[in-house]
Amino acid sequence: MLRSEELPDCFYYQNKPTLITPNTSTPNHSLYLSNLDDQKFLRFSIKYLYLFEKAVAIDILKYSLSKVLVDYYPLAGRLRPCGGAGDDDKLVVDCNGEGAVFAEGFMDISCEEFLQISRKPNRSWRKLLYRVEAHSFIEIPPLVVQVTNLRCGGMILCTAINHCMCDGIGTSQFLHAWAHVITKPTLNLPILPLHSRHVLKPRDPPQVTHTHLGYTKTTIKDNNIHVDINQYLQSQPLVPTSFTFTSAHILRLKRRCIPSLKCTTFEALASHTWRSWVRSLDLSTTFKVKLLFSVNVRKKLIPEIPQGYYGNGFVLACTETAVKDLVTSNLHHGIKLIQQAKSSLTDGHVRSMIDLLEDKNVKTDICSSLVISQWAKLGLEDLDFGQGKPLHMGPLTSDIYCLFLPVVGNFDAVKVQVSVPECVVEKFEYYMMDGLEEEENGEQNGFI
Repeated sequence: MLRSEELPDCFYYQNKPTLITPNTSTPNHSLYLSNLDDQKFLRFSIKYLYLFEKAVAIDILKYSLSKVLVDYYPLAGRLRPCGGAGDDDKLVVDCNGEGAVFAEGFMDISCEEFLQISRKPNRSWRKLLYRVEAHSFIEIPPLVVQVTNLRCGGMILCTAINHCMCDGIGTSQFLHAWAHVITKPTLNLPILPLHSRHVLKPRDPPQVTHTHLGYTKTTIKDNNIHVDINQYLQSQPLVPTSFTFTSAHILRLKRRCIPSLKCTTFEALASHTWRSWVRSLDLSTTFKVKLLFSVNVRKKLIPEIPQGYYGNGFVLACTETAVKDLVTSNLHHGIKLIQQAKSSLTDGHVRSMIDLLEDKNVKTDICSSLVISQWAKLGLEDLDFGQGKPLHMGPLTSDIYCLFLPVVGNFDAVKVQVSVPECVVEKFEYYMMDGLEEEENGEQNGFI
């Protein structure tokens, strides 16, 4: 049994990983990325960790990946600046079929042991994903995979998928397509990928017709001191926190909304998390704070984005309020703000945002914001390569950006994960759990 939460070393079967290329010829061209794709806020890889009770043969995984990369050939390409100068330029994908990175390893641990420490990530988990040596983000291949076989016969699959090329829906679509090639090799993919990003092209000339709060830099002044919450968070030792909310917990949250307001699980949980986060940081009541949260706009545009689009089809909705109004009110205040931010995302608003991002000096305003990304309800936890669904699914790392995650085996539950400064962990956990951890009718609380 493991004596600590630290993972043992990973032993690679080969000194270097292999490159998995599409197994038939694919188009060789440059793929345009939309302004939603290549904004600087998204210049990182989405890193998933899956734990499976039974391993799938390495040769099967490699061959099936080479097959699915025929359909998803941009993931076998490489990013490059459109102007050829540097990271600040507009990005395009050079669809050259160079291949995805595939590493294989072994770790002396069992599925059961990993599950005991899987409640929240720690730094040692980084051993489970091959680190590509690169001078910049652009040099890292869009798709990096590591399969780690375990002592018990299980496996851990980690993937790093470039966020400039896929959003959460797109990554789920790709991973399920990969699994489909293994489990139903004679059948066509149920959803064919749509590569073209021109559906989200800016207008010529750009027409910024709306106010975009999420891209307006906020400077908070207190006695002439500029306060940047994000900068403060980044300067502190951060500790991952994780909370699992069952449907019963969520119902209790909704009952705290007075006067009563019809709301979704996301709206109630986002309001509660934002309020708890702000309360734990002990900010001056005169400060203004923002909430940025991802919203899928595929069906909000006119015409709708077609099925199969795996690029970034989401935007960050934004709302803002004074600390005093958020922390002294119940959940009603935050929920109402979130609903208003969501309803404002019309076709005209999204098109205006795309046009705004033509200006490469515009950046996402995170200095006074909590950012929430929605990973739940995307089907990520249902991935099956032929040996059963995962025992665990989640991010490889934890950050100051908050994730709403699926809970394996409980579709209605949501796991909230975010890293906070070590000095406020106890307060944050208290505010998140306060009054919800009580057992009712023998029900176990879901906080971990």
